[in-house]
Amino acid sequence: MSSYEDRLTALREQLKRDRLDGFVVPLTDEHMSEYVGSYAQRLAWLTGFQGSAGSAVVLPEEAAIFTDGRYTLQVRAQVDGRHWSFQSVPETSIADWLQAHAPQGGRIGYDPWLHTRDWVDRARTALAEKGAELVPVERNPVDAVWEDRPEPSPARLVVHPDVYAGKSSAAKRQEMADWLKAQKADAAVLSALDSIAWTFNVRGKDVEHTPVALAFALVHQDGTADLFVAGEKLGDEVRQHLGNGVRIHERSDFEPYLRTLGGRRIVVDPERAVAAIFAALDGAGATIVTKRDPAVLPKATKNEAEIAGHKAAQARDGAAVARFLHWLSVEAPRGGLDEMKASDKLEQFRREGGDLRDLSFPTISGSGANGAIVHYRASEETNRPIAPDSLYLVDSGGQYPDGTTDITRTVAIGTPSAEMRDRFTRVLKGHIALARAIFPSGTRGSQLDVLARQYLWRAGVDYAHGTGHGVGSYLAVHEGPQRIATFGGGDEALRAGMIISNEPGYYKTGEYGIRIENLVLVIALDLPGAEKPMLGFETLTYAPIDRTLIDLALLTDEERGWIDDYHARVKTLIGPQLDGEAKAWLEAACAPLEAR
Repeated sequence: MSSYEDRLTALREQLKRDRLDGFVVPLTDEHMSEYVGSYAQRLAWLTGFQGSAGSAVVLPEEAAIFTDGRYTLQVRAQVDGRHWSFQSVPETSIADWLQAHAPQGGRIGYDPWLHTRDWVDRARTALAEKGAELVPVERNPVDAVWEDRPEPSPARLVVHPDVYAGKSSAAKRQEMADWLKAQKADAAVLSALDSIAWTFNVRGKDVEHTPVALAFALVHQDGTADLFVAGEKLGDEVRQHLGNGVRIHERSDFEPYLRTLGGRRIVVDPERAVAAIFAALDGAGATIVTKRDPAVLPKATKNEAEIAGHKAAQARDGAAVARFLHWLSVEAPRGGLDEMKASDKLEQFRREGGDLRDLSFPTISGSGANGAIVHYRASEETNRPIAPDSLYLVDSGGQYPDGTTDITRTVAIGTPSAEMRDRFTRVLKGHIALARAIFPSGTRGSQLDVLARQYLWRAGVDYAHGTGHGVGSYLAVHEGPQRIATFGGGDEALRAGMIISNEPGYYKTGEYGIRIENLVLVIALDLPGAEKPMLGFETLTYAPIDRTLIDLALLTDEERGWIDDYHARVKTLIGPQLDGEAKAWLEAACAPLEAR
């Protein structure tokens, strides 16, 4: 089908054939993943939206697309407003919108493999007030009209060595087994792809930029497990690695297997498992214990090997970013550079640095007004030149076997305005305040978020995204449960060993964007006289911060000291990996700030 309008029309015709008055299209897969394989990109196929989070609702006479504040500009640029209304979450939920717009007595379809049970309950309740019905479908109607829909990836799994994992799969499963005994449960369902990769010490290539494989699993009270994955994806090395304690099944056998678990107590994560899993277990007569996936917290709390690996990956990645920033300082003033050329060059530097397996997400390479689009992705249609007297924002990362990186730098091309320097310095002050934070054990990310925003607030401005997200160990670049945010999460207590981003920003629509992002490690602090356990952050990301954008008059002596100490550390870690003009550039970029 040639146009998105044609696709919307075809879906509406399919809904008529299915006797449905509407359908909900989320951007996820059967594992509630944020980033999904090409076969599950239903929202992008239907609407043209290329972001990583969103949903749509199609009714006979109207359609709406739902995104959060990160995508306010992007969704309007990519989706045709003649056919779609734009809804902002969390201000407007799908359930609320359906309650207001669904036809009286209508039948609204949903795919039970793409929604949580909690979402189904909320939507069903909202529709009931309208006399409407929420109807599970056996075949997704989008799939019925998506003629050239890709097949799921056939890529083979690979072993993630214990030297990087820091703990064997058998040891991880035994810890889960001990936990299951304490819960008086027989088994736990693992459906999140990164939980399965972490538990079994395997990685895959089924989702772009996230090294996971399409699979389901159950871990049992005796430490054994059942792994459901397409047989052609397993070679001899992976089968040998999994061992006798892991029984292999076809992925398609997962739902039938669930239906054999009658009379058993099964742990299911209500946030990460789809409604179809609950339905299968309920139908079998199993007792469902709703608790968090037992891999989530230990996966987020990195061990010594994972921390050491991450630091090694950061050192290589920082050198690649430094080479790129030097190259940018030479090439941008000459003209002829654009967003796509710049992002391609940054990827080249990462590949030349060694061990790069993939980018950790599509590079956000935004010049001028495009930098104000929080999750912008340059394309042939949107590609802008990197022009004089503008700001260039680049948010990027790499997947290495020893760690996952994510870094944002904002660079002045030519001479920045006084407003640009003011806003950048306020963002930097917030970044420093968070990096220097000391807080008691048990503190949640939501309690720290204000530290990064306070100086922007004093100028009457803010940013519409969270301040920090967790990061995996050669896994997902967005990993829970920890976040630093006042909305959409942030309720998890931070623990020593967690890796999280520190990324305040400022975005002036139509003009420029600013973000400064480093990853930080939560560490235990030994404070003299402390009466309770205290935590802080150790910065993990090292690359120069653009000093031409810093308004020194806005900095305190402590903030100046932090910047100088940070740049001294950059020089120590990154300097030995550079030579020639790049090394000389780094020396200048990391020189101490001018004295008052």
